[in-house]
Amino acid sequence: MQQFLFLAVSLLASVAGAICGIGGGVIIKPVLDLFGLASVSTISFLSGCTVLSMSAYSVGKGLISRDSAVDLKSGTYLAVGAAVGGVCGQQLFALVRGLFENQDTVGAVQAACLFVITLGTLVYTIRKANIRTIRVQGAAPGVLIGLALGIMSSFLGIGGGPINLVVLGYFFSMETKTAAQNSLYIILFSQITNLLTTIVAGNVPEFEVLTLVLMVAGGIGGGMIGRFFSRRMDNRAVDKLFIGLMVVIMGISVWNTVRYSGLL
Repeated sequence: MQQFLFLAVSLLASVAGAICGIGGGVIIKPVLDLFGLASVSTISFLSGCTVLSMSAYSVGKGLISRDSAVDLKSGTYLAVGAAVGGVCGQQLFALVRGLFENQDTVGAVQAACLFVITLGTLVYTIRKANIRTIRVQGAAPGVLIGLALGIMSSFLGIGGGPINLVVLGYFFSMETKTAAQNSLYIILFSQITNLLTTIVAGNVPEFEVLTLVLMVAGGIGGGMIGRFFSRRMDNRAVDKLFIGLMVVIMGISVWNTVRYSGLL
């Protein structure tokens, strides 16, 4: 039953992640935290591996099929920054984890931060028709923006998250579906770096191999299904799905913050 839950969560989250460009980790992490099936560190690691498999499939398939909307110039600047930010985010996570004896407190901090970021993303998405966007150009701004994205996603263990769409929409004036594909490209780079850094540093947490295999399979399967639906959905439909997911994630984040804080 527990293994089926890991597979189901990773599959469904990856479907939504592939459509909206949020990677899926922003769903996987809080949902698995909710069920308390593993430690905070283990869930972050498994979530990252799942997001890596989904983004690798989605980006690779798009490039091979020549139907990719990825802006390789701007996207690569962001991806490089996100890769470096991913390493910094891991160091920040380790620092916060070392501040508390009770690891549940770290989970509470992550959940609270995720709620704040998701709330800001939701407000922007609802009001974006009235927000004037800009178009950032150049390597330095792109790398710096990617750096901030990488730090946030790595620290929260979500692999990318909704903030990517806001940043790509506001700073690069991208439509929702275009931003989704570019977001997955950024997530791919940051997750590769995160995984390599974790392995080299010897910080791989304990986990069951079968659980990892099932979640990676769910990530790839979710990427396949997500691409199928994404091609048949317009920007408005993707926005509606995205908003619905944000509301759910906020609710789970509040619950996890309270639970990890020991208030229940």
